[in-house]
Amino acid sequence: MDAACATRNLRRPVSLRTADYDYTLPEELIARYPTERRDGSRMMVLHRAEQRIEHRMFADFPSFLQSGDLVVLNDTRVIPARAFSDDGRIELLFLEPMPSGPHTWKCLVKPGRKMRLGALVHVGEVAGVVRGIEPQGERIIEFLGAVDLEKHGEIPLPPYFERKPEASDNVRYQTVFAREAGAVAAPTAGLHFTPELLARIPHAFVTLHVGVGTFRSVLVEDLADHRMHSERFSLSEETAAACNAAKRIVAVGTTSARVLESIGRPLRAASGSTDIFIRPPYTPRAVDMLLTNFHLPQSTLLMLVSALAGREFVLRAYAEAIRERYRFYSYGDCMLIV
Repeated sequence: MDAACATRNLRRPVSLRTADYDYTLPEELIARYPTERRDGSRMMVLHRAEQRIEHRMFADFPSFLQSGDLVVLNDTRVIPARAFSDDGRIELLFLEPMPSGPHTWKCLVKPGRKMRLGALVHVGEVAGVVRGIEPQGERIIEFLGAVDLEKHGEIPLPPYFERKPEASDNVRYQTVFAREAGAVAAPTAGLHFTPELLARIPHAFVTLHVGVGTFRSVLVEDLADHRMHSERFSLSEETAAACNAAKRIVAVGTTSARVLESIGRPLRAASGSTDIFIRPPYTPRAVDMLLTNFHLPQSTLLMLVSALAGREFVLRAYAEAIRERYRFYSYGDCMLIV
């Protein structure tokens, strides 16, 4: 982000009230299925310098790149993380493997009352025992063997889809460049890219395994009281070098942005976990442009976008997107902040 944009962001009135990041979305604008073509989505362009909104198609994305730009994408792969117990009574979302044992997982479970400490559950005839309960309700479950999620699990579609996964979701809810398995939700800004479009632009990859926090709302009134979920990431030496040599960094998705901003420029190779909460007032240290989808009201993702473009401008853009009948959320249209 250039100095002029950073200065304008600092001059804007900043709200730390969760309620000030709200909007009302008509139910019919939630995209429950993807477009016929990945690159067939609409793209709203936010020109920060002029506070101007432009309506384009995602296929126009390369035309906004300049010589020396680098597009950074998240290559995480969604795992079939949602499974049910063999008796059908317990729903489990396998969040991440735990270092405490070879077959120990952190899971979300429904209903929680049936999964107290010591409770048994069987998934694919593999027994598991609840060994711990985390502060936010996740269960630490030690299984007696490997659970075959490819056989017994399914893609964990977002709750607002209000439908079960279909065979097509196994392809369309993954990016074409997904390779590092570990996410429970897709990095949705990347869903618009085709191999042909990707081949036309300079790009590099980071990995951030999208976690359960994607499904959680901000429950506090003051953003200063909110604590972000932690997500695992890695950034290679090759990507760090490419970013440091770039004129501008174009982050594809809030997940890529969070990795880059967790380190800042100059970038360096790193891996670990990040719980960075990007919200106003925040001046980006690494990201110059952002491609992102339209996000849920009062979500940390909407707050991240507001940190880059300003809350008032973003909410004005969302209001216009609703008037223009843009498609929202994971399978929806996208926004480019320049």
